Amino acid sequence: MNNPLPAMLRPSEMTLALVGNPNVGKSTLFNLLTGENQPVGNWAGKTVSHYETVLSLGTESARLVDLPGTYSLSAYSPEEQITRQFLLTTRPWLVINIVDAANLERNLYLTAQLLEMDMPLLVVLSMMDVAQRRGLRLNQSALSHALGVPVYEANGRHPTAAADLKRAIAQALGLPVEAT
Repeated sequence: MNNPLPAMLRPSEMTLALVGNPNVGKSTLFNLLTGENQPVGNWAGKTVSHYETVLSLGTESARLVDLPGTYSLSAYSPEEQITRQFLLTTRPWLVINIVDAANLERNLYLTAQLLEMDMPLLVVLSMMDVAQRRGLRLNQSALSHALGVPVYEANGRHPTAAADLKRAIAQALGLPVEAT
């Protein structure tokens, strides 16, 4: 199946890509960051192409793209094909890898593939409440050190969640970060 990609950008435009396994909260974080109300669901193929919008990061703005949920970049399924082709063609300024902290081992397979692509990466841990209820403890600093990329814990229920995540993204991009 050949899926059309969105129009390619001029090199000066900043593109950020949300990438992760299905049902890890990518679309929820997309809505949190943008204030939009894209459909959120936990069924296979919910995001089968992509959603995109402009994200404000202080004085900068970026194109934020929510890519289909995928377990790998092997390009066997339509979701894998879309995600892999988008990443290879667009080469985002930052890939924001949403990782389910309650299913870390399964999610880190995709993270490893993203690291192999040598793209700027920010790992965002979601589902921390579920992980904690299961008795799982995660050392965010140790994970960041092991992966060699920044790791941020997202809490979508916290009142400052959107601003905190935008700050983490700005830091990963090397942009000025507004004080809280």
